[in-house]
Amino acid sequence: MNFVSTRGNVTKIGFIDTVLMGLANDGGLLVPEKIPQISADKLEAMSELTYQELAFEIFSYYVDGEIPDNELKALIEKSYATFRHPEVTPVKKVKDNMFVLELFHGPTFAFKDIALQFLGNLYSYVSKKTGETIHILGATSGDTGASAIEGVRGKEGIRICILHPHGKVSKVQELQMTTVDDKSVLNLAIKGTFDDGQRIIKELFADMNVKNKYHLRAINSINFVRILAQTVYYFYAYFQVKKELELQSVNFSVPTGNFGDIFAGYLAKKMGLPVGNLIVATNENNILEGFIRDGVYEPGEFRSTYSPSMDIQVASNFERYLYYLLGEDSKAVSDLMEKFQSEGKIVVSEEQLRQVKVDFAAHGVEGEECLQTISKYYDETSYLLDPHTACGVAAYERCNDSSEVCVTLATAHPAKFNESVERCNIQQTFPEQISQLFNKPQYLEVVEADKDEVVRHLETLFRFTAN
Repeated sequence: MNFVSTRGNVTKIGFIDTVLMGLANDGGLLVPEKIPQISADKLEAMSELTYQELAFEIFSYYVDGEIPDNELKALIEKSYATFRHPEVTPVKKVKDNMFVLELFHGPTFAFKDIALQFLGNLYSYVSKKTGETIHILGATSGDTGASAIEGVRGKEGIRICILHPHGKVSKVQELQMTTVDDKSVLNLAIKGTFDDGQRIIKELFADMNVKNKYHLRAINSINFVRILAQTVYYFYAYFQVKKELELQSVNFSVPTGNFGDIFAGYLAKKMGLPVGNLIVATNENNILEGFIRDGVYEPGEFRSTYSPSMDIQVASNFERYLYYLLGEDSKAVSDLMEKFQSEGKIVVSEEQLRQVKVDFAAHGVEGEECLQTISKYYDETSYLLDPHTACGVAAYERCNDSSEVCVTLATAHPAKFNESVERCNIQQTFPEQISQLFNKPQYLEVVEADKDEVVRHLETLFRFTAN
């Protein structure tokens, strides 16, 4: 299996090199040269597998022997042994034709654990094999940071720096990141938004002098492994629902800000999974809804919302979708991204927009609609949604035909966003792991949203390996 850049200047690199490169050296994103195709007979056989066995089957298409089978299986087993539910991502029926896929049973109670527990162990594996110290740099709108730190903390040969927007994540998200007392972990709270942090990350990875000097590796969903690991639970959810209902395909409603989680579903569909409609659920930061509706991708004014993990204007993984929308034409992608850099927006043709509407539906959920959805489902079904999942459910109600089966991705435990839940006059009991956070000291530094200032802090964290 070879991987290529969406912008065409990185070609035919293997799986491990793809993991280590993260952001392609030409500024694009890495994608498989050819998406594996899974036959109906193979899908039928895969439907009886455990989550871990299924992950091995799907990963194997992309790893393509670069990691011996026994070692890949051991990495997978180790990664999901930390989850509180034996199924890893159980599917719960909430009402007729409506299911939720619970992705919050990992160490930090968020869907990011599913990819980052594996990626953390994979980085540790590579470090031991090569003797190379891994320096991880990432930005977070809340959940990635905690999951990434949990995935790599205490692992020999790995150090990590996470940027988060100061005062723009939930209290639990902040505590999960900043109560980690570890010299190999650096939390920088930037005076800005997630988009500022993401911009700094991309600038640093695009600066080959900085990237090579500090041996930087990516933990954000610009790293293809994040997408690959998330693809597994679409297969798993489909198989579980199909065991209960006779159906040809399943729709998915996906709360998304950076387009990674929904792109994983798109990838699963292109691999052959019988996915029907892919519903993009956003909040008031609804650049993706605007694109799917009108064919115009243009950031608007940033808004803080009840679903802060989706408070993102510029979605990193959108470029991966553009690559396929434009017929895998890397020159066209590169030209369009250059135009976006200079003009601040992307406009696709009418023909391309028709394809977008075949691929996706979308709904941007306003704040009150989000809270009303939490209250409604708690009153009617006793199921408590976190605000991001509530956006997914609200989008399901708006975009899904009542005769079709839909799975909404439940991306976080509601305890992570108690500020929003309390607005619905709902009192919840915190899991013990979250309750304990409030009694711990915090370790973070507040900094300007400036590339050079971030580099100065990296110098402190990584100085002993800089050359």
